[in-house]
Amino acid sequence: MKKLLFVLSAVSLFACKQKPADNAAAAEKDPHSLADPSKAVVQHLDLDIKVDFATKEIGGKASWTVKNITGADSVIFDTWKLNVQKVTIGREERPTTFSFGDEVPVLGRALRVKIDTGTSVVNIYYTSSPDAGAVQWLTAQQTAGKQKPFLFTQSEPILARSWIPCQDGPGVRFTYNATVTVPSDLMAVMSAENPQQKTADGVYHFKQSHAIPSYLLALAVGDLAFKAIDARTGVYAEPSVVNKAAWEFADMGKMVDAAEKLYGPYRWGRYDVLVLPPSFPYGGMENPNLTFATPTVIAGDRSLVSLIAHELAHSWSGNLVTNANWNNMWLNEGFTTYFERRIVEALYGKDEAKMQEVLGRQVLDKTIAEMGATNPDSRLKVDFTGRDPDQATGQIAYEKGYAFLRTLEETAGREKFDAFLKKNFDDHAFQSRNTEQFLADVNKDLAGGDTSFARKAMIQQWVYEPGIPSNIPSVSSAAFNTIDTLISKWTADKQTAGLHQKIKSANELLYFLTHLPEVNITDMTALDKEFGFTNSGNAEVQSKWYVLSIRNSYKPAYPKIEQFLGSVGRRKLIVPLYKEAVKNPENKQWATTIYKKARLNYHPVTYNTVDEVLK
Repeated sequence: MKKLLFVLSAVSLFACKQKPADNAAAAEKDPHSLADPSKAVVQHLDLDIKVDFATKEIGGKASWTVKNITGADSVIFDTWKLNVQKVTIGREERPTTFSFGDEVPVLGRALRVKIDTGTSVVNIYYTSSPDAGAVQWLTAQQTAGKQKPFLFTQSEPILARSWIPCQDGPGVRFTYNATVTVPSDLMAVMSAENPQQKTADGVYHFKQSHAIPSYLLALAVGDLAFKAIDARTGVYAEPSVVNKAAWEFADMGKMVDAAEKLYGPYRWGRYDVLVLPPSFPYGGMENPNLTFATPTVIAGDRSLVSLIAHELAHSWSGNLVTNANWNNMWLNEGFTTYFERRIVEALYGKDEAKMQEVLGRQVLDKTIAEMGATNPDSRLKVDFTGRDPDQATGQIAYEKGYAFLRTLEETAGREKFDAFLKKNFDDHAFQSRNTEQFLADVNKDLAGGDTSFARKAMIQQWVYEPGIPSNIPSVSSAAFNTIDTLISKWTADKQTAGLHQKIKSANELLYFLTHLPEVNITDMTALDKEFGFTNSGNAEVQSKWYVLSIRNSYKPAYPKIEQFLGSVGRRKLIVPLYKEAVKNPENKQWATTIYKKARLNYHPVTYNTVDEVLK
């Protein structure tokens, strides 16, 4: 503990000496970027690109405003399979030389551009590869409307370098303007100020006036319509989906209001959501101004909209105050999970928030059991050097991060903790931070220099040691306690009649499905008749039920499972099905056959994971 307190004091002193935010959070080198922003760093991007669906390429000019901090003779960018035709420097476009470094696994190749001490602009002419890791090109058949193609990017964590040459680390922030040319019958939107109608010529102009890291660069192109929810929120989606989405997300404006009451003003102008085709690999992506969301949250009953609360919360934790690199991922997702549940509590009550907390704890317990309590990757501050940082976005960052913040809340008291978080967002707005800088703030602003606080909260164990500390807050839900009683009764008498009237909400159904004892075909048949799980419209419920169906070879569900795997690309929902299938040779062969067709509909983030499961 003395070591920790020394670190906190030292980091606090260092943090006070730093300038507020010139750019890169250079407190520690980013192991997942080949750039060296400590010598020459980007500050602004002027992007002029064309989207070519025929060749599956994004190409044009990326003009970077750079600051040559040390008078370096070169500036380095991250790239992945980019074809660079030429590079010039200055607004006058003077010729210069450039070279690529060797290919580095996971990281791609460094692009080194020769500059001089007076260079302030670097212009890179390039095209992306058809298999760029961030970009998914969808045929018309893969969209909801079935008439026009679609494109979207997913840059987190280090995929921006596959469609734009950049300094691809969350510690480097920049503003951007973009001109994007697309087919005239399609619409382009970005993580910026967006149009609400199609242009006649397919040329769109964007502005992001707040400095963001590269992983928040985002582009989508398709047959899109917009529908406002209130004065500063709205929904983009394909025309056949937009009205359903707007109805589902009707509380978005209320969510923004609730978030502001908790932790201060929303600083990004508008908050809109883009509902993507089903192949999107995540639940949502918190791109500034425009969250990208999976259509699997459109359940028809607003039961899954906590995902929107999560992505909205990122407008503070992640987008406003960012993790310095991906070894500090918990600062992003742990904070956001905490903030999400506070928004849910404010809008939908404590019971709803408690149910989500219990479900999250179960996920954490399962994750630790699978990893092993001594696995170093179960630390909050992890080391993913030499590995794909996408692995760092697992449940440790989300749920252990959340549990640590709940521990700090209980140790300090909620009122004091809320004031601390609000101050932290205000003090470090549009900055990138690491774990040690945050802990210095805890010591100074939350603990007030009380040396016993870190010991009471067990900060050393939470952040730097594997497993779960003994002071983790207890969680419970009265609604789930009732379901436990119903499960016990059902286990004894197997009477399903009337259960669906007692177990109704999405969270209650998810808890029920994950706490059933071993079941057989007769049980599955009776439960399906009572609840209609196989034909549920709730993708989360479907996923849990389909895992049980595969485990128990409940064949009546197999056609729906095949349809689900062929149409949904959200990794969280489909990977458990493939993992269950490989446990049985017959099911593995069946799933492999499905996958041969379905793989074309998946984003690289998803099919790379499933490839590993089925190999």
